[in-house]
Amino acid sequence: MKTKYHKYEDDQLAVLLLDGDRLAYEEVYNRYFGIIYAFTRKMLRNDDQAEDMTQEIFLSLYEKLDSLKISSIKSYLYQSARYALIDFSRRSKTRASYMEGLKEFVERGEWSTDEAVIENELRRQIEKEIENLPPKMRAVFEMSRKQYLSTKEISEHTGLSEGTVRLQIHHAITRLRSKLTAFFFLQVMTAVLWLNRIF
Repeated sequence: MKTKYHKYEDDQLAVLLLDGDRLAYEEVYNRYFGIIYAFTRKMLRNDDQAEDMTQEIFLSLYEKLDSLKISSIKSYLYQSARYALIDFSRRSKTRASYMEGLKEFVERGEWSTDEAVIENELRRQIEKEIENLPPKMRAVFEMSRKQYLSTKEISEHTGLSEGTVRLQIHHAITRLRSKLTAFFFLQVMTAVLWLNRIF
């Protein structure tokens, strides 16, 4: 349904936009969406990417209605499209560069070497943090995780109640988890590299 806004010139719509007029925005959207889409489509040669980019441009315009400083709507939209295209190109090159570097990293065999280094370092750090646990807690934890004793068996060996044994194991795990967060992050990064190697 057309409103009186379709009769307005761009400079009139620009003034209304500066006042935060949503109907003026709708008119600008209807008037220029197809034009900006055609421009980005010509540059990207991809329908979906062009539509997404154009939607982002108009969404940005809508979000800035209360703080816009424009004299020409057409120039503003084309400038926004150019910036969006430049940013897209920069990100695409960065992504391509990253994937190329990752491919070389894997082909040189550094993947397996680094994976082993990270795994060994993680094990060393775990052992170090286990040694730093309070003596009784460490003894209970090692019985559970290294000797594979049940809670009941640990209780019989130490004279502690089963509830105390479970609590000690829980506290030990909590401490280790907080200390080893950085190393778990390295393991996650290793997994990411591994996935990128596959795909």
